[in-house]
Amino acid sequence: MQHMSNENPHAEEVEIIKDRAERMLKSAKHHVKSGDYDLAAFLAEQAAQLYLKYKILELTGEMPRTHTLRQLLGILQKIANKKSREIADFTRTNRSLLIRLEEAYLASRYLARKYEEDEVEELVAFTEKVFSFVRNL
Repeated sequence: MQHMSNENPHAEEVEIIKDRAERMLKSAKHHVKSGDYDLAAFLAEQAAQLYLKYKILELTGEMPRTHTLRQLLGILQKIANKKSREIADFTRTNRSLLIRLEEAYLASRYLARKYEEDEVEELVAFTEKVFSFVRNL
């Protein structure tokens, strides 16, 4: 990749990760409509995770290695000084939904767990809330 000296060398990677997160959220919504709730829950978590990683990559130039949403928000809190309290409040206020999304990631891989439509709709809606929150930082 060739870059001009004034460009962010990670700009292309940042856009790829952001686009991938947005497509995963769109896929999660599609899977809710088609009744594939387990996959929708997994994709909602992946979308939230990638969207947080996109923002961290954009701000630091580094891709975090953790996969836990609350840890990613913690990293974001440390690097977004002016918005630190806002991020802490968002994390605290939405703790149970963050945990449920994290569990969707684990359940899809390791547990024999089935999701119900209303439960997944709530997780997908929360993922949209994560996107909106991060977008407004």
